[in-house]
Formats: sequence, C-alpha cells, structure tokens
Amino acid sequence: MTLRERIGEVIFETHTPAARAFDVALLVAITASVVLVMLESVASIRAQYTTLLRQLEWGFTILFTLEYAMRIWSARKPLGYVRSFYGVIDLLAIVPTYLSVFLVGSQYLLVVRALRLLRVFRVFKAVRYLGEANILRRALQASREKITVFLFTVFMLVIIIGSVMYLVEGPEQGFDSIPTAMYWAIVTLTTVGYGDIAPGTALGKTLAAFVMILGYSIIAVPTGIVTSEITRVAREPQDLRTCSQCGATRHDPKARYCRMCGAELVQEEAE
Repeated sequence: MTLRERIGEVIFETHTPAARAFDVALLVAITASVVLVMLESVASIRAQYTTLLRQLEWGFTILFTLEYAMRIWSARKPLGYVRSFYGVIDLLAIVPTYLSVFLVGSQYLLVVRALRLLRVFRVFKAVRYLGEANILRRALQASREKITVFLFTVFMLVIIIGSVMYLVEGPEQGFDSIPTAMYWAIVTLTTVGYGDIAPGTALGKTLAAFVMILGYSIIAVPTGIVTSEITRVAREPQDLRTCSQCGATRHDPKARYCRMCGAELVQEEAE
C-alpha cells in the first residue's frame, strides 16, 4: 500500500485498531472544541481567559483544517468526499474561525462542529441505529404531503380563530390586532399557554376553551401520520450499508459501489 492508501485507510475506515483510535481521538477533539465555544460565550469566563480560549480555538481549527486536507488528499474520489454530507460538515466546522478575522462574533458558529459527532455511529459500528435513522427519514419523506396539508389547515384555523378573537375581545383585553390574536391562537392551540394575553369576556373564554380542546386533537394528527408511515417503512427491506469514504447512504440493495464517490460498499453486520 502507498502512503496515501495507508492514510486513507486510517482516516476513512474503522476495521483497524489505528483507524478506530483515530476516530475516537477525533470525536474527543470535536467534543472539546464544542465545549470550548460554549465556554467562550459565558461573559465571566471570556473576560478572564480570552487569550487562552482564542489560542485553543485556533489550535483546534488548524488541527481540523489539516484533517480536512488529509481527507481530500487520501480519498479515492476527492470531489465525492467534498460534496458529501460529512465533507460539507467538515468544511463548515473550520470556516467560522477564519471568518471571525473579518466578522467579529462569527466564531460562535463553530457549534456546527457538534454535527461531526454523527461519526460516532460509524466509529462504533452502530449499524442498527443507522437503520432506524433511515426508517425515520423515509417515513418523514413519505409523510411530507400529508403534513403539508395538515399545516395548511392549521394555519387557516389560526387565521379564523385569531380574527374571531380580535372581534370578540378587542384592544381592551390585549388583542390589539389580528396578528396578535393569531399569536394567541397559536400559543393556545399548541397547548403552550404563555398567559401573556388572555380573554376577559365570557364569549372569549368559551372560544378559548374550545381552542384548548381542539389543540389536543390536532397534536395527535401528525403523530398518527408519521407513526403509520414508520410502521409501513419498517416492514420494507433496509439497506444498512454506509460508504466508509464519504458517508453516503440510500444505496440500491444490489449496488457494489457508492453512488456518490464510487468506493466499494461493504455490508456491515448489526451487533
């Protein structure tokens, strides 16, 4: 094996001790960098340790930049990796620090590094979780038309209820406009109930009670839609293969190579 192939095996694969150690160390570094960004947002800590925090932040950024460059160099198809989900996330994980040189405060966007922790599923061979995530994704996609119609219906209800409450209560009770009354309708319909606006008349309270009861029935609708789709999708055969090079999923069951980067696919056994 050439040096490039050896490095690629360590960076992209998980079946060797060196590759597994690399991925675990990477996850630790990602977690530490995300915690660092969170600590920097605390005023008292930032005031006392500004220099140290910035130095550590640049240290992690340089480390991740080198890792990103090595991934591009060692990938069988560099463009496939760059355009993949993990490739985009890896790039977004380092851009904010360089951007902060020109735009103050943009370094807080580094919390996007937390998305890189998704690699934990590949590192620990948690294929069963990848399969379940795929079922959920497919169920949500299959439900999108029904959910869209449902949300449109709810939006129309909010407009109607808000308009009626504006006419019934008026500015005297805090319903000084239809948008404000629509805000109250959304808060009440979703059973959140902030209480910053409340009806004062008997008719308004009666309508509010109706909206509260309606809210419970409405909440059950999307749950039922998604649940039925999950049940249907779960009965279909699942392809659990994930490309070790670019992290792509949704391959054809008979495919031997990744649809994104062309790397050979290996069927992993669920633990």
